[in-house]
Amino acid sequence: MDLLLHHGPTLFGQFVSWAEMIGQIGALAVVFLARRRSLATWPVQMAACALLFAVYASAHLGGLAFRQVIVFAISVFGLVAWMRQRDPVYGLAVRHGTWPQRLGLAGLLVGGTVAMALVLDALGASWAPWPDAAIFVGTAVAFLAQGLRLIEFWAIWLLVDAIGVPLQMASGLWFSAAVYVVFAGLVVHGWWSWARSRRTVDTAGREPSRAG
Repeated sequence: MDLLLHHGPTLFGQFVSWAEMIGQIGALAVVFLARRRSLATWPVQMAACALLFAVYASAHLGGLAFRQVIVFAISVFGLVAWMRQRDPVYGLAVRHGTWPQRLGLAGLLVGGTVAMALVLDALGASWAPWPDAAIFVGTAVAFLAQGLRLIEFWAIWLLVDAIGVPLQMASGLWFSAAVYVVFAGLVVHGWWSWARSRRTVDTAGREPSRAG
């Protein structure tokens, strides 16, 4: 891992470690795979987590580093959950969250961010505890919602991207910042793709009653 952290190319005048580059490319692949509702989403995410943990720990971004540990654990849950919820015709059956579920996710976002920011600040684990905490909690909640097959997880990812770009730039992680911008475009397309999949299933479910 030390070799991957301290060696790499220079892009646009900025050094990029191999660990950062491979990890972020893997993270991009995760968004692409999630859009396609592929089971490969989760194993690729686990590999990216291992690399990005080392990258963020070396950049003194404690929240982003610890986030990789949480996301790795959620990825195990997500893989098992998706394997159990595959439809033989439509593949992974996605759905809109209920209002109680949406409120629960919002509560986790707000409450988790406040709690995590206070912890990071108290431990001196991050030079930017509040945005660091927001990205940490937002990512964990997004992956949890993704594992539950909730279409709303894409909206949470957009929020994470909006906070992540300036934080990555301020940390000197320019390649990661650029990846976050690409993320945003993939997230919007993924949101549309999941919503379309849900409409297809809903329409197919109504057709028999119309025919009858």
